[in-house]
Order: sequence, then structure tokens, then C-alpha cells
Amino acid sequence: MRALTVRPGSRASMEVRELPPPDPGPRELLVRGLALGVCGTDREIADGQYGTAPAGRDWMVAGHESLGRVEQAPPGSGFSPGDLVVGVVRRPDPVPCGACARGHFDMCRNDRYRERGVKELDGYGAEYWTVECDYAVTLDPRLEHVGTLLEPMSVVAKAWQQVDLVGGRSWFEPRRVLVTGAGPIGLLAALVGVERGLETHVLDRVERGPKPSLVRSLGAAYHSAGAREVMDDVRPDVVIEATGAAQVVFAAMSGTSPYGVLCLTGVSPSGRRITVDAGMVNRDLVLGNDAVVGSVNANLDHYRQAAAALARADAAWLEGLVTRRVPLERFQEAFAAHDDDIKAVITLDAP
Repeated sequence: MRALTVRPGSRASMEVRELPPPDPGPRELLVRGLALGVCGTDREIADGQYGTAPAGRDWMVAGHESLGRVEQAPPGSGFSPGDLVVGVVRRPDPVPCGACARGHFDMCRNDRYRERGVKELDGYGAEYWTVECDYAVTLDPRLEHVGTLLEPMSVVAKAWQQVDLVGGRSWFEPRRVLVTGAGPIGLLAALVGVERGLETHVLDRVERGPKPSLVRSLGAAYHSAGAREVMDDVRPDVVIEATGAAQVVFAAMSGTSPYGVLCLTGVSPSGRRITVDAGMVNRDLVLGNDAVVGSVNANLDHYRQAAAALARADAAWLEGLVTRRVPLERFQEAFAAHDDDIKAVITLDAP
């Protein structure tokens, strides 16, 4: 079978190679790969900045945003051949820590978790892959063309859960949400905001292309002005931050309404410096009883919530998020950034 592989730590090491088909274990599904989403983490791994290969070798099968169809399932597993499935990315550490032992492996305390296609485990970028039954989630058959959005939607499901938990410190009835960044995470976060009945705003620097129209088709407002200006205008109760841009992050910290909740999902690059009035930020956070929480990855419950949310969404709108599809043999095209990109997908099923 064909698989997309990479040597973590080595630039330009991605290649398509022939590997033997996987042999599923007694509690594993054999899955025919259909598609693989590409995100910023994948691009960092391809650039040699990130990632860890499985023990005993210097390469791994790439990819963590999976989509496939079950070929073989163990009796009594709850899965059947033909089911559309996605594999969960993270696995709990083998010790495990207290969070992992309770199913919250997205909150691992000792960093000994493993992740498919990212850290110490082969990914899903192959024509066939296996996954433990306990780490697979079925999708509505209508989502076959957009199922790679499940992994980013699981991140969004967790982010909204964190907002609810933090807001639950006291009476919490938010009316306005501002999502910063109109990539897949940001657009899916806006989708959930609208579904919740919130006045939803999205901030992104892009002024043309599919992003503004996708936001407006949700009934949300799209902004491309400076972050501080938009914060002052909207005064959101909730901010879902999906850019990782330091200027935007600090503008959001002091830009919410009182008792605001800022959930950070974007990872900022290190080494870039900006000038910040730290005293003002601290003052605003304290006097407003505001909260800032970081959120990354997702556990099995978040994947299930995400599958339900995608099933409720308009499939045609979701398809608008997938702006490019390229076959496996031309995978390099999926890793090249385009100005009007939202989500690039590599198709794995042979032509």
C-alpha cells in the first residue's frame, strides 16, 4: 500500500513509499483511508520543526486528521464494514497520569501521551490503517466529503466546553462571541456560536475570497479591521482565539466585556517580541473578573460531540471549508500555502 511518510526533524523528508498493509489486532478496525486533512502542525512536521518518530526508527506515517471506511471489524465491536470513521489522535500515557486514567488524555499532566502522526505513533496518511475500537468514532454517511473536519471540530468542541466550565464559576449568560481567525478552527467555532444563538463575530485579515462569504452565510458578522478596534466595537463576552498572533491575543485579554472568557486555541510562535502594557492587561483581567484559558487537543467525548455537531450542520456549508483536494501522489501541493486557503485535503483512495 502507499503511505505518506516523514522523518521528524528533517526538512523536505516527506515522501510516498510502499509499505505492507497493516495487520489489525483483536480489538482493532482495519480501515481503508479515504482522505487526510492538512493543518499547521503537519506543515511544521514537514518543515522539520516538530514531531517524534516511533521508537526504533527515524520515520513515521504522517497525518492526524483522518477519514476512512471500515473494511474489517471485530465481532461485537459496534462497528461494521462500510462505516465511515475517524481515528482519535491522542493516546494516554502508559503510566498513566490522573487525567489520562480518567479518560481526559487531552489534559495529560506528564507529557508522556502519544499522538498518531505527531508523537511516537504512525499517523493515518495511508491507503489502509488500523485503529483501536475504543479510539474510533463513526460519522454520518452524509459527511463523506467533509469528514476530515471532525478532528478540528473536536478541538472546537473542547474549547466551547472550557468556556462553559470557566463561565460556570458564576452566573453566565453570554450574548456575543468574537472568533479571531477564519481558518477551519475559527469557522467551526463560529458555526457553534451561531448554533448556540449567540451574536457571532469573526475577525480575520483576509478581505476577499471564501472566508467572508462563509461567515456571512452563517448570519455572523465578518471583520477585517485591527484587533483592538474590533474588540472595542464588539465588546464580546466570549473570545475564541484561533490565530496565535500575539497582538491579537493581548488585545483580546483586555478587550472582553466584564466577566469575559478568552479561550486560546492558536499556538504562538516563539521568539517574536511585542510591546505590551502588562499593567493594563492585569488591571483589566482582575477588575473584570475575566478569565483566560488555553485549550489544545481533544478526548473521545469531544470527538463524539464534534460528530454530532457536524451531522447537524449544513453539509454544503461545510464543503466550502475544503478549498483544495489533491491526490496522494501530489501531496506537496497540500503543504503549499495559498492566500485563499481554508482546508487542504489529500485524497488517499487510489484513482
